[in-house]
Parts: sequence; structure tokens; C-alpha cells
Amino acid sequence: MRLVQHGEAFTILLEDNELMSTLASASEEALATMTFEKLRDRPAQHWLIGGYGMGYTLRAALSVLGADDEVFVAEIVPEIIEWALGPMAKFTAGCLDDPRVMIVDEDVARLIQAARCGYDAILLDVDNGPEGLTRWRNDRLYSREGLQAAMRALTPGGILAVWSAWPDPEFTARLEDAGFETVSEVVRARPGGKGFRHVIWFARKPA
Repeated sequence: MRLVQHGEAFTILLEDNELMSTLASASEEALATMTFEKLRDRPAQHWLIGGYGMGYTLRAALSVLGADDEVFVAEIVPEIIEWALGPMAKFTAGCLDDPRVMIVDEDVARLIQAARCGYDAILLDVDNGPEGLTRWRNDRLYSREGLQAAMRALTPGGILAVWSAWPDPEFTARLEDAGFETVSEVVRARPGGKGFRHVIWFARKPA
């Protein structure tokens, strides 16, 4: 995994695969803001974000969540945080210092497995879709067992939100088979309805 800079823009690559870019962040922000809209009336929310990335999802979450809410961010790649605090500090904009934020150096799957009704929202953006691209072990997040673990980790009525660069009807079926009330939304990669079409699944645990 490497960070590439072109002028003011940054891109994170895994070999030759573009994982994320500062030129296309709207769908990562929508992952947080659209989740919040579905949980707007809940007090003192606890969120888990899988993957810091370039911080767009975290910053969007902080912009809508309240002072009593908490956000745990699972990030196991130390370079990601080093880049956030170093060459990308302008984009980071101090979000890692927000008192509502806790960065956890742990696999998000382990945090999900360990929780019981612990999170109002679990936001996953650790791959380019519901399969393990960055780490083959991430496949378990999207497996039947992984989805059952997410169900246990969520509070009643809580939401598992999963970002993807493409649609995946089989994943929709797995979510529904696991017992989630599932909808998927198409969102654009760039502001103003421009850029590639990405997909976000919003899977709600029955109340």
C-alpha cells in the first residue's frame, strides 16, 4: 500500500489498484451522513467505523453527530494514520484529536466479534466491495458468520452500512438471509451527482 501525490491531490494504491482518492470522496461522506439520517433520533450514539482511509467518513460523521456521541475507528495499517498526521494533515483537519474519536489498532472484525449490542452503527469501508481485496481475511466480514456477528454487535434497530464500488446482488441476499432489513442506495463518487456510481447497503437489525 502506498500514498501517491499529484499536486494537491492524494491517492492510496494497493499495488496498481486505486483504493481511494481525495478527488472522489462524496460517497465515503454519504456512508456517514445517510446512516445518521436513519438514526437521527437516537441519543448518545456509539459508532464503529472500519477503516480510516482518508478520513472522509469520519469527518462526515463528526459533522452530524452530537457532543455525547462516540466514534471508534478500527485501523490496522499504521501508515494510514501516519499519512493522515503527516502529508495529509490539511485534509485530516484535526479530526483525530476530536474527543469523540477513539482510534483502535485492531482488526474491525475482532471488535465486531467481541461486541454484544454495543454499536448503533457499524460502517464498513475496508475494501472496494463486499470481498477481501486489501486483506483476504476481510472476506469473513461479508460471510454469513461475519454478518451474524454484526447482528449481535448492533443495538436493536442499529444499522450495518457497507460501501462498495459496485453492486452485488449476492451480498444483498446474504444480508437478508442473515435477518437484516436491507436497502441499497446508489451514490456518486463526486459532489454534484458526478463521477462513478457507488453502492451503499444499509442493513438494519430488527428492533
